[in-house]
Amino acid sequence: MDILKETNFDRLGRRTAGKVRDIYDQGDKLLLVTTDRHSSFDRIIAHIPWKGQVLNQVSAYWFEKTADIVPNHVLALPDPNVTVARKCTLVPVEAVVRGYLTGVTDTAIWTRYGKGERKFGGVVLSSGMRKNQKLPEPIFDPTTKEAAHDRALTPEQMIAEGFVSRDMFERVKRTALALFARGQELAANNGLILVDTKYEFGTDDKGGLVLIDEIHTPDSSRYWQRDSYDVRFAAGEEPQYFDKEFLRLWFRDHSDPYADKVLPEAPAALVAELSRRYIQMYEQITGAKFQYGATPVLPRIERNLQPYRI
Repeated sequence: MDILKETNFDRLGRRTAGKVRDIYDQGDKLLLVTTDRHSSFDRIIAHIPWKGQVLNQVSAYWFEKTADIVPNHVLALPDPNVTVARKCTLVPVEAVVRGYLTGVTDTAIWTRYGKGERKFGGVVLSSGMRKNQKLPEPIFDPTTKEAAHDRALTPEQMIAEGFVSRDMFERVKRTALALFARGQELAANNGLILVDTKYEFGTDDKGGLVLIDEIHTPDSSRYWQRDSYDVRFAAGEEPQYFDKEFLRLWFRDHSDPYADKVLPEAPAALVAELSRRYIQMYEQITGAKFQYGATPVLPRIERNLQPYRI
């Protein structure tokens, strides 16, 4: 099984390696190569075949479906794993939108609700709500984007600290909620609930808002199966979802992922199962059959990026 672990292409510009993407900077545009790297515990724990193609093509699907709401950074898709994107100035706000009262992390809305917080993004929730309950309306619940760590701040704090102007904050909020509404509508058509997600924005040279990074992918968004939600919620059961946690839990049970210098190799059967699930996610999210890119992957990408050599 062919796996794209990393790239080191010549004459494509300065390369920066993110957790999942290798980014080649060509001044006015970026070549974003989405690899099969799988990140957890702030490190790479495995490489999942076809994951990079799934993420890149799911984003491409959603960028096309939302282009009437806000311009996006896509210039070209020369390869199943590659997006050529226009370079924008980053808006330092991670635009999180939540449709349901759920989550387990410290910043999750359900966790904060359990600690007594009731006001989220200008919406006041009533007491007595249950985990996984649909919110009365989607909530814009942004965090900052910073080098050290992101912080959950109120709109007033973000504006006071100079992350964004009030006008930009309102533009981001309005656009994020519109994108989420479109996402929920189209996901429902394919038997899914778009539960929550995050967006990143930039601005072009004229100050126009541009959607960048990724959109509604399995890594940036939470999806539940729509047809079983009501019955499971009524019974107090967790919604049916695409489980990607099993590989993370295996590492937690067989190592100390935060402390061990070298991690054990991920079991082949678990890697294959996670790959299958990413492909399943692609097919249900887009409603299209997954078309495997030609292999070997690395030479294919290099051929397809020949016109972008500088």
